[in-house]
Amino acid sequence: MAAIVLAALTLVGCRREERRVRLDPPVAAALDAVAVMPVGIGGRPPEVYAALGKPYRGNAYQLSQGKQLYEWFGCQGCHGDGRGGSAPALIDGWWDYGPDLVSIYVSIRDGRPNGMPAFRNRLTNEQLWQLAGYVQVLGAYSASTAAPSRSDRVQTRPAENRAPAAAAPR
Repeated sequence: MAAIVLAALTLVGCRREERRVRLDPPVAAALDAVAVMPVGIGGRPPEVYAALGKPYRGNAYQLSQGKQLYEWFGCQGCHGDGRGGSAPALIDGWWDYGPDLVSIYVSIRDGRPNGMPAFRNRLTNEQLWQLAGYVQVLGAYSASTAAPSRSDRVQTRPAENRAPAAAAPR
């Protein structure tokens, strides 16, 4: 009897990861209110981002959506599945325009000189954040507890939830 009560309490204590299929239109529109630094690198996310619980980097469902967008829009065609190609590599954790989520979001939304197209008119605000969260996880220097679902295609890089290889101690 005690085992049943303990099992029930354990299940009650578990919290499922939230999966919002679609945000309310005013909330989605508010996601575009980023405060970017004058140099175009860095800034502050919109207040609604914090109110949502900063879901785009730490929620497996949101990361899976970002991964799907990365594949659908052919990002690997230029970024070489994260290892670089005709565009910069994304798995090294540092980019010309900064590794923070706002910089990545602005780079995807507005594009960058010399090749990065703007996706403002192709993706919703929420999709832009999902893609930015996934790109940030690609370049993370530490493993994340949340990771997108696996792909069925051959991987040319480590999975997103694996930490990069540490340097051998000297």
